[in-house]
Amino acid sequence: MYVCFTDYPTRIQQVEITKLTFIIILQNPKTLEIVKQLIAKGNTEELLKCFGSRMEFGTAGLRAAMGPGTSQMNDLTIIQTSQGFCRYLEKNISDLKNRGVVIGYDARAHPSTGGSSKRFARLAATAFITQGIPVYLFSQITPTPFVPYTVTHLKLAAGIMVTASHNPKQDNGYKVYWENGSQIIGPHDRGIADAINGNLEPWPQAWEDSLIDPSPLLHDPFATVNKDYFKDIQRHCCHRDINRETKLKFVHTSVHGVGHEFVQSAFKAFDFSLPFAVPEQKDPDPEFPTVKYPNPEEGKGVLTLSFALADKKGARVILANDPDADRLAVAEKQGSGEWKVFSGNEFGALLGWWLFTCWKNQNQTPNAIKDVYMLSSTVSSKILQAIALKEGFHFEETLTGFKWMGNRAKELIDQGKNVLFAFEEAIGYMCSPVVLDKDGVSAAVITAEMSSFLATKNVTLSQQLKNIYTEYGYHITKSSYFICYDQKVITALFEKLRNYEGENTYPQTCGKFAVSGVRDLTTGYDSNQADKKAVLPTSKSSHMITFTFSNGCVATMRTSGTEPKIKYYAELSAPPGNRIMGCPLPSLEELYSSHCLKKVQNILKDSSHPGHLFFLTITIWQMVQDNKSKDK
Repeated sequence: MYVCFTDYPTRIQQVEITKLTFIIILQNPKTLEIVKQLIAKGNTEELLKCFGSRMEFGTAGLRAAMGPGTSQMNDLTIIQTSQGFCRYLEKNISDLKNRGVVIGYDARAHPSTGGSSKRFARLAATAFITQGIPVYLFSQITPTPFVPYTVTHLKLAAGIMVTASHNPKQDNGYKVYWENGSQIIGPHDRGIADAINGNLEPWPQAWEDSLIDPSPLLHDPFATVNKDYFKDIQRHCCHRDINRETKLKFVHTSVHGVGHEFVQSAFKAFDFSLPFAVPEQKDPDPEFPTVKYPNPEEGKGVLTLSFALADKKGARVILANDPDADRLAVAEKQGSGEWKVFSGNEFGALLGWWLFTCWKNQNQTPNAIKDVYMLSSTVSSKILQAIALKEGFHFEETLTGFKWMGNRAKELIDQGKNVLFAFEEAIGYMCSPVVLDKDGVSAAVITAEMSSFLATKNVTLSQQLKNIYTEYGYHITKSSYFICYDQKVITALFEKLRNYEGENTYPQTCGKFAVSGVRDLTTGYDSNQADKKAVLPTSKSSHMITFTFSNGCVATMRTSGTEPKIKYYAELSAPPGNRIMGCPLPSLEELYSSHCLKKVQNILKDSSHPGHLFFLTITIWQMVQDNKSKDK
């Protein structure tokens, strides 16, 4: 039964959306009551937020707050999305009814609206089972990497993971994997979006998720996957004897997410003693009570309890997963007693070095290296490229996001290539091709093995990072973001950069620094290419501009696909044996922390300047250059 609200106040009647947009599902009394209250109070602003737009399905799937309306995650939008995805798969996968799909979910829940990851997963399963399609629905919460693993391991047609990863507690998401075990890319995203819009009317029995329980089409893959996954990642265990004997201690936190049980199992698979778990954070809790944001990428603010436990237990290394356990943050206690939290770029360098070292020790076959590949995203450090140039393996960069790296890795594997590693600066690591996505579980235990091996040489992770820079060249990176909820402001900012001193002109200088190249992956322009066309794929649905400077600095600004953020990245590098700009690494770090942030804050105050973010991005590197003369 549905209620269609057509007598809305004038402002809502002016919203040009279909009648179905206003459907409220009586089966979810909590959602219905929220809307009734908004109508009774005449809260047109909130009603417009709920119903004035529809969530857009993209390559990241869906991610939004849980709540009523077409702009949020709720029973109706999950059913509509699942129906559209089902119809798209029926059209494109001929043996869909033989293979089926896998559905996983995390521990998120929003009691005030009646939404939860488990409920959404069951509604998604209902859509497929009522159409005669087998569903492998996990019987309990799982890490996101289990879904792409299951797709390839069981040769399924697709996968769905209901999670909002590290987003705030009110959010949820719907992440989709194709039959190759990778996140979807175009044209599937557009095709699925069109199919959703063509299947907005809920099918009969769409709400009756109890029907799936006795269905012969419902399967629980948990026991099989939970056994086989850990067996498969053991191929990357290279020093089992060291693992058994190590005196190094580890602390692990799952930040109120799903990771605890699975990281414990990974440590057992590698013959480690179990890491100390942060007791306040080891069990799933959708309220995330001990952290403001459940994102270990935020660094020390999320790791306060981990630091305290590590100090108490004498542990030197902290491993922190985000709530769906697809990412990993790592911290190490320094000789000074302070804790260093590694950036994603720094730890990408360490894991890349380690996985190549392990491969090299196990593969003495001549010319085997010609088939070895590593990948990273275009906004990540190019340290892997530097290692590849010296060692002789292949390096490729992709667009931002593991959807691109996963799909490219699959292409290479199908060509008989050996993809050892892929990473992105946002603490995402693919350490094993059994999961064609970032995987914080395997990354955690492989980090433990690397740390334990280095400890036998009396070398810390921090020291090894410096060794890598010494051998392959220093790569200094900085990245951050700004929150902006106004799409008009974001568009104006990027359009100003594209029309800086006239139509289709980009900035040629920033202060005293000359711009030597511009690549715009929104328009497809690349000044460094002979035909002025970008080599990497382009997308008009997002903004990304990269500036290369004559001093070698590379700076990129882009919009986020999952959050209201403008992100910026910058990197300076130097050949092996050279300091960057004659400035030692500690000076660069101090320069940034003590001076640059103040200047950033001042620039941000001038929000009327549409191009201020560009100058903000480069400010760090201007100051590094200025510091050069002081160090001489």
